Amino acid sequence: MGRLKELRRYVDAELEKMEDTAGRTGAIAHLYGVSLAAVMIAKKRGLDPEIAAMAAMLHDLHAYKTGSYDDHAHKGAQLAREILDRLELTDGAETDMICSAIYHHDDKLAKDSPMDEVLKDADVLHHCMNDPSKPVKEKERARFDKLCGSVGMG
Repeated sequence: MGRLKELRRYVDAELEKMEDTAGRTGAIAHLYGVSLAAVMIAKKRGLDPEIAAMAAMLHDLHAYKTGSYDDHAHKGAQLAREILDRLELTDGAETDMICSAIYHHDDKLAKDSPMDEVLKDADVLHHCMNDPSKPVKEKERARFDKLCGSVGMG
């Protein structure tokens, strides 16, 4: 079994523990939606799509497991490191790249490493396109507009 598939099975099992079925459905849609977007963005930018997908699958898992978004990016990076170490799916450099992307994904106004930017952009894309009736958050506006422009939707 491929390592992304193995990670998805792990994440799916964790999400199955959520008692709130609507919350679980939203969590699944978000993690898989961000993962798909991350693969496309990483491919377009010449980065590793599998690493991008893995970061996306883990990026909000801490929030879903705890029900809290308080410092979820930083706590999520630590949880991701524990999961990746336990599952032995990545080498040290890959784990560091994934955890960095998760750690920085909530700071949409800062510019970080290329893989960090892939996760931020994929997260914004899903936030803004999952429900087009909702207004784009101010902290995501510039990033979303730039993404739309880069694919000819601007």
